Amino acid sequence: MSDVTDSDETAGEPHKAGLFDIRNIIGALLGLYGVILTLAGLLGEHEPEKTGGVNANLWTGLALLAVGAGFVAWAKVRPIVVPPGVEAPDDDPTRPAPQRRRPPVT
Repeated sequence: MSDVTDSDETAGEPHKAGLFDIRNIIGALLGLYGVILTLAGLLGEHEPEKTGGVNANLWTGLALLAVGAGFVAWAKVRPIVVPPGVEAPDDDPTRPAPQRRRPPVT
């Protein structure tokens, strides 16, 4: 049995940004707004005299769903790979908030 933790074993290997990739967050938000507008376009009152005969909520919602799916697909096809050896940055000493104390590296 090894005393090495899982994080120590993978410390030198590159890994993907995963859910914290900004493209996933943008895609999820655009998808959520797209679902809301699509439902409003399908279930809400359509006033064609205001939009020139076009159901603007429906078409905008569908476009947002497509763009959101594009962002998520982009993040899956070309993920951001964090290279090995990248550590979290230390606190900025000029910041007025209290500084974090990190244990010394051994």
